[in-house]
Amino acid sequence: MKQIVLNHVTKQFGTRGGPDVIAVNDFNLAIEEGECFAFLGPSGCGKTTTLRMIAGFEDLSAGEIWLGDRPVSDKKKNLYVPPEHRGLGMVFQSFAVWPHLNVFENVAFPLRVQKRSKTEVYEAVMQALIHTDLAGLEHVYPSDLSGGQQQRIALARSIVTNPKVMLLDEPLSNLDPQLRESMRFEIKSLQRKFNFTIIFVTHDQSEAMALSDRMLVMDMGRIVQVGSPSELYQNPTNQFVYGFLGLSNFLRVVVDKGKLYVKDGPAGQAIPFDIPKGISGSDGLLASRPNEIDISAKPGSGYPGKIEKRLYLTYCIEYHVRLGNQTIRVHTSHANVFAEGASCSIMFKNPRWYAAESKEIERERIERQIGV
Repeated sequence: MKQIVLNHVTKQFGTRGGPDVIAVNDFNLAIEEGECFAFLGPSGCGKTTTLRMIAGFEDLSAGEIWLGDRPVSDKKKNLYVPPEHRGLGMVFQSFAVWPHLNVFENVAFPLRVQKRSKTEVYEAVMQALIHTDLAGLEHVYPSDLSGGQQQRIALARSIVTNPKVMLLDEPLSNLDPQLRESMRFEIKSLQRKFNFTIIFVTHDQSEAMALSDRMLVMDMGRIVQVGSPSELYQNPTNQFVYGFLGLSNFLRVVVDKGKLYVKDGPAGQAIPFDIPKGISGSDGLLASRPNEIDISAKPGSGYPGKIEKRLYLTYCIEYHVRLGNQTIRVHTSHANVFAEGASCSIMFKNPRWYAAESKEIERERIERQIGV
């Protein structure tokens, strides 16, 4: 069953003295009941605006939104159901707890608004506290709790009404890395216990890939690609998706007479690579992951390079390797040690070819991120 459906949803904002900004552009999406679905994209791409329209905090400029079998926003019919009547749970980026209320009253707040009986409120709140590991802290105030515990208050408050849909707007971004990782498992555990649908907004690809059944990548108000985390990582539709999902190198290259060369690199030195069909005599980008590049000290075993920098990381050594007048990153095991300044050979194991983006596209993306 489709739990959330967006049909041709558009959101347009006016600006002072300039053209209107289309924050969300003709957005079409269907999310199944019980899915954990992530919205992933850079700042300014429209993901939070889309979530706010689903929640009812923003009205649409065009299109319609359905929750289950009922419409909650329809611009043509001038239909708008306010947030409190949509039956959704929501957790924000900030902890969003009331400092003057103790844990119990923070969690009980939505039930108080619904005018539930004292018995119902007590039973529902205590169950929510048990499921979020806050039992025994009901009389404590938020200022006496850690950041992780405060975020659990927000989670408990969002599940206390037993919603069918949970909306999470970057709820882990204010937590330290170790706590953020443990909270991912807690969110998935809550979903299994309560069987609600999750929409999870984030700019962190690790969170999206760890939590979601399916995900989408947004760019400049549009959906670029939708699929499972493995589908998007292994088969990115374009350069933007490839670069956004994990560490990446983009080497400027040129095709000449069926061979691939580093742009402005050594004359006559081709990169071992099968040229995609239909590409001839054009500039492009050779995309590669740092952990999908072999590096060797043996001359002639790949493309010649030179080690510019060596960085010891917890799980690998990162080398910055100069190829012609460009530099790429290579990750290899701690046993594979090269000195800075040493010569090496590079072999790309799973590279991809992409046409280079125009400067206008990149400029618009930057302007959206800084709010110009």
